[in-house]
Amino acid sequence: MSRATQRKALAASVLFSLLSCSNAFYLPGAAPHDYRKGEEVKLFVNALTPMLASNDHAKLRSLINYDYYNPSFHFCEPEGGPKSEPESLGSILFGDRIFNSPYDIKMLEQNTTCQTLCRQDVPAEDAKFINDRIKEDYALNWLVDGLPAAEMKVDKKTGDIFYDMGFNLGDDEDEFIDNPALNNHYEIVLKYHSPSPDVYRVVGVLVWPSSLGDNQDDPADCDATNVKHLQLDGNSTNRVRYSYRVTWSESDTPWATRWDNYLHIFDPRIHWFSLINSIVIVVFLCVMVSMILLRTVSRDITHYNNIDLSEDIQEDYGWKLVHGEVFRTPQHPMILSVLVGNGAQLCAMVGVTLVFALLGFLSPSNRGSLATVMMICWTLFGAVGGYISSRIYASMGGTDKRKNSFLTATILPTIVFGVVFLLDLFLLSAGSSGAVPFGTILLIVVLWFGISAPLSAIGSYFGSKHGAITHPVRVNPIPRQIPPTPRYLQPWAAALLAGILPFGAAFVELYFVLSSLFASRAYYAFGFLALTAGVVALTTATVSILFTYFILCAEEYRWHWRAFLAGGGSAFWLFAYGVFYWASRLSLGSFSSVVLYMGYLLLLCLFDFLITGTIGFVAAYWAVRKLYSAIRVD
Repeated sequence: MSRATQRKALAASVLFSLLSCSNAFYLPGAAPHDYRKGEEVKLFVNALTPMLASNDHAKLRSLINYDYYNPSFHFCEPEGGPKSEPESLGSILFGDRIFNSPYDIKMLEQNTTCQTLCRQDVPAEDAKFINDRIKEDYALNWLVDGLPAAEMKVDKKTGDIFYDMGFNLGDDEDEFIDNPALNNHYEIVLKYHSPSPDVYRVVGVLVWPSSLGDNQDDPADCDATNVKHLQLDGNSTNRVRYSYRVTWSESDTPWATRWDNYLHIFDPRIHWFSLINSIVIVVFLCVMVSMILLRTVSRDITHYNNIDLSEDIQEDYGWKLVHGEVFRTPQHPMILSVLVGNGAQLCAMVGVTLVFALLGFLSPSNRGSLATVMMICWTLFGAVGGYISSRIYASMGGTDKRKNSFLTATILPTIVFGVVFLLDLFLLSAGSSGAVPFGTILLIVVLWFGISAPLSAIGSYFGSKHGAITHPVRVNPIPRQIPPTPRYLQPWAAALLAGILPFGAAFVELYFVLSSLFASRAYYAFGFLALTAGVVALTTATVSILFTYFILCAEEYRWHWRAFLAGGGSAFWLFAYGVFYWASRLSLGSFSSVVLYMGYLLLLCLFDFLITGTIGFVAAYWAVRKLYSAIRVD
């Protein structure tokens, strides 16, 4: 064999081995588990969560999660007591509490008869507690091989079959309105796929709960017909028998696409409508900005530069008149620079998280991966916030660099930590499993003080070293008078007007985001979300530039805070939409749920205000520097 032939054979073998490696590659935490016949398939239980029904008129009645093994529920426990499973930081923060269970499931072993799990005595007080949770539409959440247990439902609009995650604790329909029925029997259907002989993978988990109210001391009979439902008496002790039956069903669904049935899009046209609506708004704004910048501003600059400055013939007017004032130090430069720095840190966090989501690293099998990545990115991008804050502060004439560095690293985490801690107290008082454990709080504090704060200080050091941003025109020693400003250009009026368009570009997608946060719905449309976020960012930037130009034309040179408020104006509309969502989709009966919803909504609005305000300020800063660097000033 010649050397050339040997080289070709070697290259072919290397290429073949690389292809083999690529076929065996899986994202971290997303590799399939291959089962053999008779091998144990573990069923884990998660916290009980209030469920939002899929019909248009359903309302969420609570925001409190409960531990599955809360003593008031009296569910069957495994031998030796329940043991918690390791969870990610994001999973813990979002209220997941995963434990093992007593269910005995073996691969491809059918239960031809009912299996009695256990019998429990439920006191009258706990019976009332369970009945209240049933009336609030609480759902049980199980996990098998990383897949959530679900109920099979039909989309009324399209007729498509999908899996709705979670299943009802009980039934509170009209016939049980006074005394709801408790579901004490579970028909478990596990769908499997066999990629090769004697190898099986779980690709679907379905549960049909039912209420069997026969004599609870008798053996369980799954096929009993015309059996009355099990209704708990709130005035006496109740006997409850829990039973289940397991059925295996072969499926053509491969393991790689097993989540498709769970991540159902109820109406894809809504997402496309939102995206097209957003793109139309952006195109309209870009055309407006182009007309102003290319026609009006270019004509003004050309005319202004052609004037003979030796002849005092023509008086300056409009935005040209305030060229000696636009870079004057605004009020409270420290606060503004800190807000912009923290907003830049959040922008970097959101951008990188969306990239990870688009690349598929945030698999739904990795519970809490989205929140975990966001927390890590927020921590690591402390250097970005410190750098931006220090440079903006220096550009506005600030001199107290140490104070700027300290406030940038501490003020926003302190506010967020304080709000979350107060909400945690309400969760603890309500007996919710969603309360963040002390160890997790300690870990977040360590991330903050041990990583984020030092990185922010390092970023501030390099920002101070690079110094202030150069300005194209000098600042006059004596500030000029400001004429009366039109009402629509007043700071808060301008913020509300400017916030309409960015909010309008995203309000349809906001419904799905809020449903994911508060109604335990899985969010999956990261492609739409990334495009919408890009459109919102572009819309915010163009709107801020427009309003800054209008403000300067009115000879109002205090544009710094107004640009930030104009950019962050969408946060006020987000709060209004949150109140509307509360009125239309929530029916919160407890004070704790109301406090939780308002607390999380205010945090969401705060983050939106900082992110969009920073985008608006940076865009306006860039536009002002470009505008005044184009004119000739003596």
